[in-house]
Amino acid sequence: MAKEQKAYIKRLKSKYRFIICNDQTYAEVWHMRLSRLNVMSFVGVVGIVLIAGVVALIAFTPLRQFIPGYPDRKMHEQIIRNALRLDSLQQQVQYWELYNDNIHRILSGKEPISIENQSDTALATRYRSIMFAKSRVDSLFRLQVEKLDLTESLPSPTTNNVQEVRDIHFSAPMVGELSRVFAPQDDFFGIEILSPKAKTPIVAVLDGTVIALDKTEKGLTIVIQHDYNLTTVYKQVGMGVKKVNAAVKAGEIIGYNQPSSKSMPTPPSMIFEIWNNRVPVNPALYVTF
Repeated sequence: MAKEQKAYIKRLKSKYRFIICNDQTYAEVWHMRLSRLNVMSFVGVVGIVLIAGVVALIAFTPLRQFIPGYPDRKMHEQIIRNALRLDSLQQQVQYWELYNDNIHRILSGKEPISIENQSDTALATRYRSIMFAKSRVDSLFRLQVEKLDLTESLPSPTTNNVQEVRDIHFSAPMVGELSRVFAPQDDFFGIEILSPKAKTPIVAVLDGTVIALDKTEKGLTIVIQHDYNLTTVYKQVGMGVKKVNAAVKAGEIIGYNQPSSKSMPTPPSMIFEIWNNRVPVNPALYVTF
């Protein structure tokens, strides 16, 4: 038996020459020395690589859905829905069992158990495992915030923030002449424009969004928010044509001036204000009338 095994192993290790020759000249073109053991090892490694590749291709690509019996996306969703329904049914069964138990307790003169006080034990256990421990990073961040001087972020009480709006081009809000200038010391934070005729169009000076409409005794007030923290206010408007949250372009009509009346000694006017970072600025410095 030992001699047969040695002879078999010797045959496996025996070398063979694989030669490729020219068909016409019989000259040797290429050759390789092989043995049965080498061929068997090569075939085994190639087979393992192919099997691993097929398994990986099926396991990590949508091809696995074509395997008979493998659940597809719809079946997976149905399994989840069925699991949720089963959980709800189990809870409902527990409520019915408690309900029937309460009926027996009432009939026997005992105090019933409140269903509302029955909590989800799994949920309660999960909540009890939550730990609200302080971290070193959180403590350092709190100390950092407490040391900040929050008053530094407040706007300066200046009335002429020229640096912020110096390079912005404003359209004229309405054709007319100035009748009152910017006077913040008198609580007048804009300019008053007299219109040459009744129902003069009022336009947005920049691209923006209408954020407020307010009706007063003197007319409609329109507030538009723009980029660069700019806000423009149009007061004593006779009729507005835009709604809140409406987007407007520079030069687009947002309303019309007050109609002329015989009882009015002067032509109708409109008050225009510019606010930069919640600070009023002089519109006459940036708008040409």
